[in-house]
Amino acid sequence: MTKQATEQATEQTPPTRPLPAVQLRVPTHEDALVWHRLFDDPDVMRFLGGRSAELSMYEELTARQRRHDAELGYCLWTLLDADGEPIGFAGAQPWPRDWGPTGEIEIGWRLGRAAWGKGYATAAALAAVERVRAAGVRDVVAVVDAGNERSAAVTRRLGMAQAETYTSPVSNREVHGFRLAL
Repeated sequence: MTKQATEQATEQTPPTRPLPAVQLRVPTHEDALVWHRLFDDPDVMRFLGGRSAELSMYEELTARQRRHDAELGYCLWTLLDADGEPIGFAGAQPWPRDWGPTGEIEIGWRLGRAAWGKGYATAAALAAVERVRAAGVRDVVAVVDAGNERSAAVTRRLGMAQAETYTSPVSNREVHGFRLAL
């Protein structure tokens, strides 16, 4: 974590209501189809290029996450609600792009539209932080589109501080880098 980000670290902003119960599990091969279905929505993909991804991308993504979990002890886990139904993913992975916070550990979340506004992202992000901390990670980053206030609010609830600004070469939009020392 940079000195500036450490000095600007914010207090955790507590949720305004009780958080729902969530479970995180290593994604299965079958989750590729589940993630594809959950995220095949222009609203869900609005800040991620605006278009749905092909099923093959989710097949590769879930396979990579299984490898991350086996090798690193963390990954983007499948997010389940209290009934055990998949509603998205949350967790951490090494930053996968050649721009932005290269070489760092990114924490992130993505939920299907039906799960929005219910506290799942915050509950899952808090659980992910605890798991990543237990795996020995010392700090994490989150990269959030400047227009994505919902995700920025989750970063504030985690106590993350905005530290950098980038321009995404994919969307050509401004994105903010948030940091948290664990």
